[in-house]
Amino acid sequence: MELQPIIKWAGGKRWLVRKAADLFPSDYENYIEPFLGGAAVYFHLSPSSAFLSDVNSELINVYSSIKEDWLQVAEHLKAHQNLHCHDYYYKVRATIPDSRFAQAARTLYLNRTCWNGLYRVNLKGEFNVPIGTKSNVLADIEAFPHVAKLLQGATLRVGDFETSIDAAQGGDFIFIDPPYTVKHNYNGFIKYNENLFKWEDQIRLRDAVVRAVERGVKVLVLNANHESISSLYETFEQVVLSRSNVLSGKSEFRGVYQELAIRCW
Repeated sequence: MELQPIIKWAGGKRWLVRKAADLFPSDYENYIEPFLGGAAVYFHLSPSSAFLSDVNSELINVYSSIKEDWLQVAEHLKAHQNLHCHDYYYKVRATIPDSRFAQAARTLYLNRTCWNGLYRVNLKGEFNVPIGTKSNVLADIEAFPHVAKLLQGATLRVGDFETSIDAAQGGDFIFIDPPYTVKHNYNGFIKYNENLFKWEDQIRLRDAVVRAVERGVKVLVLNANHESISSLYETFEQVVLSRSNVLSGKSEFRGVYQELAIRCW
């Protein structure tokens, strides 16, 4: 079964696995992804051994809960489906359940019914995206047991990217898809991530990639197609890719954008 992402995430890479699957190495030991997000590449490659991480604890809880007991998550989702309406959405948005399985279902429910699948929190860390037009909460629930089976071979953790990259050994493959912060902030994502991922983090990321490559690790980085990013990775092979952006709420920010693929092996 060809697995697809179970959660919508800004900057998702479904387009990448459809258009440029030849960028990935065909042979490697362990798969490592330190900015997991929607995990489109992980599901596409379906590696038997993986180390998956992200700084977003809600996101990692979705995957770890499905891995441990997908049926519990599914049952909570079914309840959300039966009760879904405008008032119920905002009630769920304002409440954090005690059970981690219920929390995972809440994250999925909000992701599938909020405006454009956007994940955004306020300064208090509270999810604050308004309700959207979609109402099908159970669209891919039949895939949950297959996702759970694949995740049995994965270690999941919440944490900084550098720890995950530094754990990679020779023969491993790391796929890196960070927030697209550039040196002068000339990018469409900066308003969402300027407090989370700074230019100094891009430099720290590059340094971690160089250390990994020196250990014999294969690394593929997707990043903004900007001269400041290109200069950071000037010693590695670079390929410019085109993608469509339909997440922006303003039409002038929608269209075809370019991203930079950096192959480090």
